[in-house]
Amino acid sequence: MPMTRIEIFDRLASLGIVTRTLEHDATFTVAQSTAIEQALPGAHTKNLFLKSDKGRLVLVVAKTSTAVDLKMLGKTLGAGRFSFGKPDLLLELLGVTPGAVTAFAIANDTAGQVELVLDDALMTHDSLNCHPLENTATTNIARDDLLRFIRETGHEPRIMTLSGS
Repeated sequence: MPMTRIEIFDRLASLGIVTRTLEHDATFTVAQSTAIEQALPGAHTKNLFLKSDKGRLVLVVAKTSTAVDLKMLGKTLGAGRFSFGKPDLLLELLGVTPGAVTAFAIANDTAGQVELVLDDALMTHDSLNCHPLENTATTNIARDDLLRFIRETGHEPRIMTLSGS
């Protein structure tokens, strides 16, 4: 069973990580989250669950303003061509549905099948905003605390430039 929102918050608390969560109507796109961006400080994220033609699975967490260059990403990772992962695979591996994809979902990848790539543009911010496994809320977390949480799940995030030059 994938972790729930409550279980994610409990795990964060067990690590001594303090967060702030804003409840809101469901959002499915970056465009729908404009009001949330105004209400919460920090960098807001967009998330892409990708599968390559070579079978690699990657969760990309990028700043909302970053234009992710999938062709460049595939070449840089030596992964081949990327396409979006199917919703059933997303639910199976990360325990979330489209629209609720988040860096926190990496905790559900207990088998270590999904690589995590973070946008280097996010790393210039002290705090980041991610859905807490549901798209009806946004959670603000310190950048270093998010990195610590990710590593605690057994994943080592790869920080990369995601936009083309």
